[in-house]
Amino acid sequence: MPDKFTTLTQDLYHYLVEQRTERDPVLAELATETEALGAISLMQIAPEQGAFMTLLARAIGARRAVEVGTFTGYSALCVARGLPADGRLIACDVSEEWTAIARRYWQKAGVAQKIDLRIGPALDTLRGLPADPPFDLAFVDADKPNYRNYYEEILQRLRPNGLILFDNVLWMGQVLDAASTDASTQAIRALNDFLAHDARVEAVMLPISDGLTIVRKRAPGEYA
Repeated sequence: MPDKFTTLTQDLYHYLVEQRTERDPVLAELATETEALGAISLMQIAPEQGAFMTLLARAIGARRAVEVGTFTGYSALCVARGLPADGRLIACDVSEEWTAIARRYWQKAGVAQKIDLRIGPALDTLRGLPADPPFDLAFVDADKPNYRNYYEEILQRLRPNGLILFDNVLWMGQVLDAASTDASTQAIRALNDFLAHDARVEAVMLPISDGLTIVRKRAPGEYA
């Protein structure tokens, strides 16, 4: 079968971003404030990815979610939008400075009551969480060398058929650059290879933004 993909130009990408239902002025305002921070604003997820995550949370009926890496709160706001009124998202981050921006916008968007922000090392937070009730959805977008550690802690707290989303799995193309040997690049490569062969889950990598892998936890007895 021949390769089947469309190379995105800037104009085609802008067209793609515009063809979405989710229109949230609070998200747009948050994106603008984050962009003003300069180069670090690249840590924010893309708008089409945020819309996809909202839709995905709604589609699987997620009620409990966890996020590792919150920054200024765009992704958390998107996930919280997809949860029901009594849903809960645990958001893990180490920065009081960036999450102070997040708190303002969560309040403005009317989702603050759904988000439980935990400031501190995410591994400590995750390890302190009970296995029950389990999570339905998880999003990981933090320090790359710990991605595998986050995965193991979340997976044991995820319900069967629950989803884990990993951001930046293409790592701006560096996953294929043999000259890139820094710790983050090597960690992403190792995770990608591991997930593709982990019998506990099924995984698919999508070319959304900087690459997004979706992992589904297999039900008992379903292991390949």
